[in-house]
Amino acid sequence: MHGPALSGWLLVALCGATGAYCLLRARRCAGEERRAAGGEALMGFGMAFMALPAGALAPPGWSWGVYAAVFGAAALHGLSTVRHGGHHPHHLVGSLAMVYMAVTMAAPGTPGAHAGHTTSGAGGVPVLTGLLLLYYAVYVLRAGARLVPVAAPAGRPAPAPRTPGPELTLACRVSMALAMVAMLVTL
Repeated sequence: MHGPALSGWLLVALCGATGAYCLLRARRCAGEERRAAGGEALMGFGMAFMALPAGALAPPGWSWGVYAAVFGAAALHGLSTVRHGGHHPHHLVGSLAMVYMAVTMAAPGTPGAHAGHTTSGAGGVPVLTGLLLLYYAVYVLRAGARLVPVAAPAGRPAPAPRTPGPELTLACRVSMALAMVAMLVTL
């Protein structure tokens, strides 16, 4: 990802913290929720690595291939999960977006190449980048709307407070989607 170093470090912190929370969440749940939390932790840490400013770490050229392979495997796992009735097609889209960004950044002479961090034009396929931006923008708006508290109807008691787990999980998903938007915009 290219752009100002401060925004890169802020994305590293956001995605790293989200990955750490998801890893902790994976330890305390089981089954499908545990697998989802593990996938989200992988996504958070992967995004944190990808957001590192070029001045802090210039990864070797082969690392983007490894990165694409890891998220390609995650995409295949996500595809099999979705095909067998899984409820997380968003994880599949996220893994494919990570593969797309890694391949784009690995391409020699591409404006999105990590080591150069040039800004002479758009990296990747503009239509695909635009579709991913649209997907993530809609996801952020829809998921973010679910975070807004609902007021109690007039004359009825306020709903009982819920545990912070579901809202925090959704907030982490929204923050990773926002980070994805930022990374795609700077690709």
